[in-house]
Amino acid sequence: MPKQKKYSRLDRAERAAIERGLDARRSCRQIAKDLGRSPSSVAAEVKANRTVAKGAGKGGRVGKVPEDACPKLLEWPHVCNGCKYRRYHCSKKWRCEYSAARAQALSDELLSSARRGVDRDRDEFESMMDAIRGDVARGLSPAQISLARASEFSVHPSTIYRWVEKNYGGMSNMDLLRKVGYKKRKRSETRTTSHGPERSHAAFMQLGEEERAAACEMDTVVGKRHDEQCILTLYLRPYKLQLCMLLPEKSSSAVAAALDALEKTIGKSPFQRFFGILLTDNGTEFSDFAAIERSALPGKRIRAQVYYCDVRASQQKAACEKNHVELRRLLPKGKGISFDDLDAADMAVLMSQMNSSPRPSLGGMPPIAMLLAAHPKSGQALLDALGVEAIAYEALLLSVKALNEARRMRGEEPLI
Repeated sequence: MPKQKKYSRLDRAERAAIERGLDARRSCRQIAKDLGRSPSSVAAEVKANRTVAKGAGKGGRVGKVPEDACPKLLEWPHVCNGCKYRRYHCSKKWRCEYSAARAQALSDELLSSARRGVDRDRDEFESMMDAIRGDVARGLSPAQISLARASEFSVHPSTIYRWVEKNYGGMSNMDLLRKVGYKKRKRSETRTTSHGPERSHAAFMQLGEEERAAACEMDTVVGKRHDEQCILTLYLRPYKLQLCMLLPEKSSSAVAAALDALEKTIGKSPFQRFFGILLTDNGTEFSDFAAIERSALPGKRIRAQVYYCDVRASQQKAACEKNHVELRRLLPKGKGISFDDLDAADMAVLMSQMNSSPRPSLGGMPPIAMLLAAHPKSGQALLDALGVEAIAYEALLLSVKALNEARRMRGEEPLI
């Protein structure tokens, strides 16, 4: 038998042992013997911290047992723990139980509430607060007040801090000089694009809501540091369609040449429908807006209007940036993939896989299906121009394995 402990509060482990004993229908003396406690302590713990399991006051501490409650609750074990009807077939409308977790919480709350409030009478406390408030107003810290006023009253600096934080005496943390720090941050002004106000993001936001929703976001994705080739991405907002075109170099002339080739293939009218409004960043590859806007077809002048995000504000074309995550699933970083090894066939596989996956934001439709539903003829012409094909859900493979498998079928070496 464990030696009976000197008086100390029950801890969580002992309460858990009491709960297990009650569930096993053990007597009060048996549980007390295992814990090295007196039976009266165990019985008092169960009665004091039992909670209502069913009926009025559910979840709270049991006050008085109702008259229509089970008569067994009036004697040991005082709770429904261990009763064979506890879970099922009990007809009583009011039940109570002992839970170690809830008993510990009730005990902690009782202990905490016993120490709440100011350990002074009203007049004494008001006199102290008058002195403290005056000292704080003169710029003295709680530590200085505690030392200087030691002959008048004994109070720790942390107690003064706590009183001030609780707004006692009409004070707040704002009255303490070092409690609240003041340091005005430097905020750089948003720099607009150098391409003129008529092509700024502010000008773009002045367009109608439908025009902005139909815009195409344009960006580039680079591979390894010394790669010459890069990928031009064109994100069509209405359909969440990501198009990718391989550029021989990251330059404004290469971007213009890629758009020229696309316009010549699908025609000016479809080009303006899909790419009539372009939103891009301030990269050097997009610096020649005249070449991007100028039509490559004879007798045609302007094919698109280019707008630029503010400097270091790529979040203004967030959809394109976010969709690059899908691209990186097929061309992951850090795997040694060189963009110089890519070709147009790889871009076709890349776009087919990315744009065939169902999107919850499109009601489960893939971007390709969304495009063709809106523009059957011109949409198909655009997909054919880039070699994009719809892939069945069962054949989707959103990893570099899709590119490697296609390259193997073409008799080419895998990317990695």
